Amino acid sequence: MADVAALAGVSGQTVSRVANNRSNVDATTRARVRAAMRELGYRPNGAARALRNGEFRGIGVIVFELSTFGTTRVLDEIATAATGRGYAVNLMPVLDINQRAVNDAFTRLSAQAVDGVIILIEAYLLDEAGVQLPHGLPVVIVDSSAHYDYPVVDTDQFDGARQAVVHLLELGHRTVHHVGGPRTSYPAAHRRRGWEQTLLAAGRELPEIHFGDWTAQSGYEAGCLLAADPSVTAVFAANDQMALGVLRALHEHQREVPAQVSVVGFDDMEESAHFWPPLTTIRQSFADLGRHSVESLLTILAAGEPQPIAVPTELVVRSSTAPPG
Repeated sequence: MADVAALAGVSGQTVSRVANNRSNVDATTRARVRAAMRELGYRPNGAARALRNGEFRGIGVIVFELSTFGTTRVLDEIATAATGRGYAVNLMPVLDINQRAVNDAFTRLSAQAVDGVIILIEAYLLDEAGVQLPHGLPVVIVDSSAHYDYPVVDTDQFDGARQAVVHLLELGHRTVHHVGGPRTSYPAAHRRRGWEQTLLAAGRELPEIHFGDWTAQSGYEAGCLLAADPSVTAVFAANDQMALGVLRALHEHQREVPAQVSVVGFDDMEESAHFWPPLTTIRQSFADLGRHSVESLLTILAAGEPQPIAVPTELVVRSSTAPPG
């Protein structure tokens, strides 16, 4: 900074004002200082600025399942929203959900100087293992339990499942079979509950659930069992990838979709419009989920009190559903 000041012919305090984008420097002087910075290769010390201002401009994200479609999309949107607000994102994968792993993740994020943490861990184990979140950092939880005293941002999973089931019942199907997500997943549990309660409220038979693991392979395996049952005319899969596996299984068993069996997914991933037949599904806004999680955390950092947010879902009707044949 002293070298920049000497080259530009100004005081060190003026260089500091320019480096921190203060307004009390005239345009000519600012341009001369910036030119000196470029010539000398000077960059402001972000760590020193953070210590001085008490703000690191960093957001930590703790995540459990990096490979799932929903997680990768939400991470992408969190990064986009954070960058747009001038924050860097530090990603901290957790390989196993237990107290030590979560504590280690918080400790490492604290060492990397973040202002707050977004937790993207969908598993029940966050509660069932008795995991307590360490104090000292502002926290927002995405797609998980509301059992913590932190803001929760989630898709309205229950209503999305309700829309899927209502659509199939209104087409005339007597009941709806369900290919569920993992038993340990909060989103899967909410979708399963929406499916179950909607059928019960309509006075319909509640079929046995076939559990998958979000993959097309697990959907295919469940689909083979469903295809072998001639009474099955409607299937709601908890995500589009499992719905893809169900479609393949029905095709291999000569069960025409939608003439004999209707199929609905959840997510509205980009490829779903190009399945054969194009998939009727529940659209959830990953952009809104990522944006709201970042905005909730920034609200906490500004000493505000964000409220829990349920991002609405939307039924997208395509060619994989029809009245029963």
